[in-house]
Amino acid sequence: MGAAIQQGGGGGGRRRGRGRRRAQPMSEINVTPFVDVMLVLLIIFMVAAPLLTVGVPVELPKSAAGALPSDSEEPLTVTITAEGRVEIQTTEVARGELVSKLRAVAAERTGDRVFLRADGSIPYSTVMQVMGALNAGGFSNVGLVTDTGGPTLDGTGE
Repeated sequence: MGAAIQQGGGGGGRRRGRGRRRAQPMSEINVTPFVDVMLVLLIIFMVAAPLLTVGVPVELPKSAAGALPSDSEEPLTVTITAEGRVEIQTTEVARGELVSKLRAVAAERTGDRVFLRADGSIPYSTVMQVMGALNAGGFSNVGLVTDTGGPTLDGTGE
């Protein structure tokens, strides 16, 4: 009944504290979370960017905005006078006949650009009704005509 004592480097008990290796700090950067966040942001911006664009260039009366680029074909001009009359170029048209006249004009033209001129005293609803008629008549590229030199939001204009 004796106890065996091992000396030297036999495989016995381990001493604590000495000879133990400490964990070295990791010197590499884990980029996986960074890549995940960047991909999510990329997808968000790819989805949101088309929603920020406007299909119809809108210029409000008395604006400091520049002119639209011109085409080779002279654009059609539709005017709403202060009395509420609607004119295509210089010819007065009844509101009931407006869509049919616009369809006839659209069949003869190659471009779909039309300029809408409306008096500032005309109600917004009237302008929107005429814009709906322009769309129904085949014109989807509508530019609102304004006078230049109007006030700007930064206070530099009138």
